[in-house]
Amino acid sequence: MLAEANNYFKTVQSGSAATSTRHQQALERCLDRLRTTMPVIGLRNPKIGLADNTWSYCGPYDWVVSFLAGQYWLGLSLTGDPVFLNAARARRAIFRGILRNRDAQDHDLGFQYSLACISDYLLTGDREPRDMALEAANVLMNRYRPEGRYIQAWNPRSVHGAFRPDFSNGRVIADTMQNLALLYWAYDETCRTDFKEAADGHAETTMAHLVRPDATSFHTFAFDPVSGKPLRGQTHQGYADDSCWSRGQAWMIHGFAQCALKTGNQAYADVARRLAAKAQELMGDDSVPVWDYSVPEPKTDYRDSSAAAIMAAGLFILADVCDEDEAARWREFGNRLLGGLLDSCDLTTDPNALGLLAHGAAHVTSGFADNMLPYGDYYFMEALMRSLGHRQFFW
Repeated sequence: MLAEANNYFKTVQSGSAATSTRHQQALERCLDRLRTTMPVIGLRNPKIGLADNTWSYCGPYDWVVSFLAGQYWLGLSLTGDPVFLNAARARRAIFRGILRNRDAQDHDLGFQYSLACISDYLLTGDREPRDMALEAANVLMNRYRPEGRYIQAWNPRSVHGAFRPDFSNGRVIADTMQNLALLYWAYDETCRTDFKEAADGHAETTMAHLVRPDATSFHTFAFDPVSGKPLRGQTHQGYADDSCWSRGQAWMIHGFAQCALKTGNQAYADVARRLAAKAQELMGDDSVPVWDYSVPEPKTDYRDSSAAAIMAAGLFILADVCDEDEAARWREFGNRLLGGLLDSCDLTTDPNALGLLAHGAAHVTSGFADNMLPYGDYYFMEALMRSLGHRQFFW
């Protein structure tokens, strides 16, 4: 199946009017899919797709627990339909629970509370989710290690009880760039400079140590947890320590572009464009990236639709912080990625699929590949919206 599908992972060029029409139609199919699957999914939250395109579901503290809620909030912002409001708000108890469980609180609080609580506050004005998001921002800020200027990623003790301090202490990961938006929002909301200082410190450390001189990226980096001394780059979900995991590259393109948009700091835009240009080079003629750009040739290995969706959304943000001549390059690249997703990964025309995108690669080296992924679905909707000119989001 993958070998056959790989023939379709090539660029398809189309005119701008036709592209906009295609993206609008796809976005409307996403909304229809969300409505029709609500009675099936109920209060559960997707974790990873199964072979029949149904979902396996999250426990209460999973890092992906917010991505369906995020899709519902996007649906509300587009339609005003209260069915999306009710489905999203029905999940609020999950996020109260995370705030009560210290072991459930890690670097992914930004994913969780930006998409589930800041979204609610911005769209409805409700103060409870605002207060929850501020509490989560405080917890995230308290993970900042000033000796190394980074936000600690995983916990020494996981929510499932495993104790792994040798692995987790002093560890940063590319994904955390996506979580800094929670801190920047908290700074804007409260004028407390420590929120911004933690976000800027982590972003600058990520630039210095996770982005290699050739603009590829490490997935993780280890620091001495006492002194903050930088030690070594490694991977957790990629092919090898010195490889370039495509979703990690995408997290940082979106994350740095978002930081540039929030702060006006040109250094963040510069690193986002370097990462984007490198991804464009590494992809060649493909329009959906291989799961790791460094897998041996021939590159007919697993693709990662989630990396394509995240990167596409980030490219449209990057276009918004560049001059118009450069912006055209990034919009064209973003449209190319969306074209690849629509050509080869789109499940919105399959009435039996509960998700939106096929061919996501969650953690290939652990055996999780070629799946629907809830974060791929969320960023697919975000990228479609950004391609059509929408600019108000929850990040």
